[in-house]
Amino acid sequence: MKHTNLALALAMAIFACTAGAQTAAYPSKPIRLVVGFAPAGAADYVARSMSDAFGKALGQTVVVDNKPGNGSSIAADIVAKSPADGYTVLIASPSSISVNPALNSKLPYTPADLAPVTKMTTSPLVLAVNPATGIRSVPELIAAAKKDPGKLNYSTSGNGSAPHLGAALFAMLTGAEMTHIPYRGGALAIQSVMAGDTQVTFGTSPSVLPQAGSGKLRAIAVSTRERSPLVPDLPGMREAGLPDYNIEFWYGLFVPVGTPPAVVKKIYDAAISAMQQPSVKAALAREGTEVSISASPEQFASFLAEDGKFWVNLVKTAKVKVE
Repeated sequence: MKHTNLALALAMAIFACTAGAQTAAYPSKPIRLVVGFAPAGAADYVARSMSDAFGKALGQTVVVDNKPGNGSSIAADIVAKSPADGYTVLIASPSSISVNPALNSKLPYTPADLAPVTKMTTSPLVLAVNPATGIRSVPELIAAAKKDPGKLNYSTSGNGSAPHLGAALFAMLTGAEMTHIPYRGGALAIQSVMAGDTQVTFGTSPSVLPQAGSGKLRAIAVSTRERSPLVPDLPGMREAGLPDYNIEFWYGLFVPVGTPPAVVKKIYDAAISAMQQPSVKAALAREGTEVSISASPEQFASFLAEDGKFWVNLVKTAKVKVE
């Protein structure tokens, strides 16, 4: 019996040492940063803006892997089902964490399958139109939508995306009827407005602002109640005549649930280091996006619990459905 107990103790000690060595060795190979939207959209821009600095902080290459589709749920499911070893990381917005689960009870993953690491950025949406519409303000957009209900098409980066919810709230508050055209990413949605296939979008700042600056789009407001210091030339919704309208969205990092706490801490520390780099902050600020990091993974989890209530309530109140 004594020999059995001794052997068991030795085995446990060896296992503990091996596990500790594996954690200490992390990371020993490249990290995959999965993005749920197509290249050139806002999530992709955030990922690529910070990936080099993130990789340097970890001491490994970070590979950005775009997996668009189903409102970013495909990417979330891939990461949720990946080994919980810290080598597959998700950059996500409220879409895959709060909105899609509220819209679709048959998703192959649940938010509980993903462990929060940190919030990364926050920014308003930008309401923009094709210049050929002649629309120059929010009141003009409302009037045009009411004059010909359903004639104006609005593009989004997918069902359940922040732009989709932004447009749904707009319709609920104004009574304006527009037709939703979802795409597989923000860049594709913006291209459709520039091409005239759609006429309106509630796009993310990195997707909209460069095109507005070149005259290919006309930005008419931001989605926050007041003007945003990130986009100071555009009116907020109160100024535009909709004081009850207010939407701000974020991107954050997640890993599969069960990832060892020591590994999560290394990812968190590396992400904070990357997001605090002046070059990263400057690149994001140019596109109307502000660095906004969590004090800890636990603090991010608390934030998500409250933030999720807002998005789920909006889904229900605006009667948003998967189209």
